[in-house]
Amino acid sequence: MSTAARRRVVVTGMGAVTPLGNDVPSFWSGLLEGRSGIRTIESFDSSRLTCHVAGEVRDFDVTGVLERKEARRNDRYTQLALVATREAMNQAGLPERLEGTLAEETGVIIGSGMGGTTTLFEQIRVFLERGPDRLSPFFVPMVITNMAAGQAAISFGALGPNYATVSACATSGHAIGESAEIILRGDAEVMLAGGSEAPVSEGLIAAFAAMRALSTRNDDPQGASRPFDQGRDGFIVAEGAGVLVLEERGHAEARNAEILAEVTGYAATADAHHITLPAPGGAGALRATRRALAKAGLDASAVDHVNAHATSTQEGDRAELTSLHALFGDHGAKVSVTATKSAIGHTLGAAGALGSIAAIQAMRERCVPPTLNLDDPDAAIGALQVVAHEPRAQEIDVALVNAFGFGGQNTALVYRRLADLA
Repeated sequence: MSTAARRRVVVTGMGAVTPLGNDVPSFWSGLLEGRSGIRTIESFDSSRLTCHVAGEVRDFDVTGVLERKEARRNDRYTQLALVATREAMNQAGLPERLEGTLAEETGVIIGSGMGGTTTLFEQIRVFLERGPDRLSPFFVPMVITNMAAGQAAISFGALGPNYATVSACATSGHAIGESAEIILRGDAEVMLAGGSEAPVSEGLIAAFAAMRALSTRNDDPQGASRPFDQGRDGFIVAEGAGVLVLEERGHAEARNAEILAEVTGYAATADAHHITLPAPGGAGALRATRRALAKAGLDASAVDHVNAHATSTQEGDRAELTSLHALFGDHGAKVSVTATKSAIGHTLGAAGALGSIAAIQAMRERCVPPTLNLDDPDAAIGALQVVAHEPRAQEIDVALVNAFGFGGQNTALVYRRLADLA
């Protein structure tokens, strides 16, 4: 029997920093209450842009994790990641700093689609206005996309495998899935896995606007992100971080950790089609979901709930709906679907992790949070049960989480509820 066949991966901790709140309880309560974290941009003057709304993290404080001097040497995306990681470790019952064998057996994969873009734009301005001699010596370590993972290891003492996934909006789906694979093959017992993004800046929003990817519903910020709605006109840029503690089941049980869910399936595919548009009919997404379920040993009819990628773009949402119909067939009428981005916007590299947290909470609380702003549902929804406006009570044993990225990169994760871990 292979090592992977004997080992199982469970979730023992979760951490979140979002436009709805800076921990998992506030994120989750905001979703259930149908609140939106999307507002007119406050962190800079957006008057030169065509899009004036974003999902900003407010009242953020990193000083519980980093001293002020160290905080200034880390980009905001790294700071967000560290706060989310600390929360996840606390819930998992892990110490403030890992030591000994536990440190050696703990790894980190925290990815980002963009990395330290706040620092990048600031330092380019310094270079152009004041010259190369005035660049910060911390420019490079603040910008590079692996620094959140590296700094998490430095801050918390993880000595195991450590790197970053970078696959646009599929980033944290890859981070969680690849972390599970590391545990399955015996290269770690614990992994801190997820993604972080801090893209709310004038330059980046201007760049996405130049692609005509963003909503321009500026007079209605909370109604701007509307996945699966006929009136959707683009996504909303958002910042945030989501981190899971993944653990080998026997290791978690040996230290009496609470098991929140099991990661039973993961798959990654490529569309090989277009730099931004999905493959026709969501073909790449469909292959990912089918393979993830096959690796979980489950038929599509076992799935109760989907946390959809659903960014609020015309082509992306339609392709995902087509793929879900192809995956479920008649069973689709029994599957609840929700779109977390309707409430927080698109956190890019953090999206898969935050979607996973929402899905695990839905399983634990037996309640599906609503998709906001679904006032005129796309006919392509068909029989799928997209939960809208109000939360819905539901027993969920198996949940599917989708995360897809520019470049045609697709991930699918399958989670099972605690009751199904026997």
